[in-house]
Amino acid sequence: MIRVVLADDEPVVRFGVKAVLATAKDIEVVAEAENGSEALDLVARHRPDVAVLDIRMPVLDGLDAATRIRERHPDTRTLVLTTFADDAYITRALGEGAAGFVLKTGDPQEIIAGVRAVATGAAYLSPLVAKRVVDQLASSRPRPVATQRIGALTAREREVLGLVGAGLSNAEIAARIHVVEGTVKVYVSTILRQLGVRNRVQAAIIAHESGLIPD
Repeated sequence: MIRVVLADDEPVVRFGVKAVLATAKDIEVVAEAENGSEALDLVARHRPDVAVLDIRMPVLDGLDAATRIRERHPDTRTLVLTTFADDAYITRALGEGAAGFVLKTGDPQEIIAGVRAVATGAAYLSPLVAKRVVDQLASSRPRPVATQRIGALTAREREVLGLVGAGLSNAEIAARIHVVEGTVKVYVSTILRQLGVRNRVQAAIIAHESGLIPD
């Protein structure tokens, strides 16, 4: 079971999201919070696989909560849930270490897909959010700073980074380069550390900016 802590200051929204997640037999909401501070306490108590956090909450907002969860409980992944598709929110959410970004106005199944994805260590963006990110990357040329950052990576690590940027999971990368999945996990951890980034989404952006994405 994928254990989830759900945080949103609107009871009706929490009820709806919990009802959606309840339709998935492999997901269980173990606790609910009304604000980011309470979510942080519940994560410490229950050690869930995923924390689903609304952005705008009193006391402590979802993005600040995501940062603290990443720092204090790195085994818990965070999925940001919001009605806002503003680029500034997207950029800040990914910068704060959130592994996924799902819009409340999207298909309810996106919430389930997002929880499942981030629970396995992958990243997830709602299609609308993904389109905005991809459009920005597609209109930009390789950046010298990004190229410099990958300078310390080996040829194999650059190959793996390119596949991460292409959206492949660890299992798919393992099949592509003919190694076991555990080896890919080691590669990804090393890449994140070398690049000084917090998650696969940030690494994928560098892969795009560096022109590493395979055809």
